[in-house]
Amino acid sequence: MKELQAITDSYRRLSAECQHTALATVVRVQGSAYRRPGARMLIAQDGETTGVLSGGCLEQDVSKRALEVIKLGETRLITYDTSSDQDIVWGLGIGCRGVIQILIEPLSENDDELIQFFERCTIREGCGVLATVISSEGKSDIAVGARAFCSPVDHSVSGVLNPDLFLDISNVALSSKSINRRYLIDRAAVEIFINAIEPVVPLVVFGAGDDVLPVLEFAGGLGWKTTVVDTRARTVSLDRFAAADEVLLVRPEEASSEIQITDRTVVVVMTHNYLHDLELLAWLLHTPARYLGCLGPRARAERLVSELAGGDVELAATYFSRLHAPAGLDIGAENATEIALSIISEIRAVLVDRDGGSLRNRLGPIHEFEGSHERLPSKVELACALKGN
Repeated sequence: MKELQAITDSYRRLSAECQHTALATVVRVQGSAYRRPGARMLIAQDGETTGVLSGGCLEQDVSKRALEVIKLGETRLITYDTSSDQDIVWGLGIGCRGVIQILIEPLSENDDELIQFFERCTIREGCGVLATVISSEGKSDIAVGARAFCSPVDHSVSGVLNPDLFLDISNVALSSKSINRRYLIDRAAVEIFINAIEPVVPLVVFGAGDDVLPVLEFAGGLGWKTTVVDTRARTVSLDRFAAADEVLLVRPEEASSEIQITDRTVVVVMTHNYLHDLELLAWLLHTPARYLGCLGPRARAERLVSELAGGDVELAATYFSRLHAPAGLDIGAENATEIALSIISEIRAVLVDRDGGSLRNRLGPIHEFEGSHERLPSKVELACALKGN
């Protein structure tokens, strides 16, 4: 999300400078790749770039092609195949063993709707969806680069090309998982990349100690929306945590009526006060928070949930399964910065349903993407589809 914000900011600045730009988007990945579909890079006519598409192996060639796109004003779909041992395209021997398709679009003042859509996505907590035509074979007026939008505010859809696409866009908005789909539209086989623009992650930290500062730093670097709640209601916290998006001075007993926790909210309790934690968890354990972590040793957490459960062993076990305590991944963290890294890493893992283990122990692909291994239709299948057989 922070990268998308940087792209929109750069576009606005470059447009004010009367520079032409192009937007490059990863729209399909088969096999191994550094970035998932949806990764973007903005390229200016003077060669300036914002965002990355790979580990550095694609950017130079994409930039070169983007300048041609800017000059000609024509959208292009580029395929990079690094699955060969020879890596003929590169001559670099990078050996990623993947096929990556990148759509490069020239941007103009007529594309302000797209930029405004990106800007709405960067400030909302709902999922936005952008559907873009990436290929079209057959007789049709549908151009590569044609778009449909699903608002992150109310999920209203505009620019829909057919009912099936409308349904798929709606499903992507609910699942937040991007997909590639093919449709028969106006006697043309059209492939559309339906990209879920992930919402801002809202992080609420209860506590106002020194160890909160590195948590904010890491979260801010990821583009998360951060809220610090000083449960001791000290006004000095307003300036001390100026880096946060919001600072609230709320006593524990008032928190449930003053703070909204949704199923997208991630929460870390780090007040270092047992009674405050007890009061907060009595409420937080019953919220739909996506992640709920609590600082402190396991024995302390067990005591907290046992007291909240009133001695009911089964209820205590249910509470404890809901709680990440001690919060964080087991990386041997000792100081405040390392602990913050551990906590933020665990939250990230939970958000994408991973266990936070070592990648070398992972048997499948690093990135899973629906449709990434989808077989392209043969010429015979395509001809039959266009004939309606």
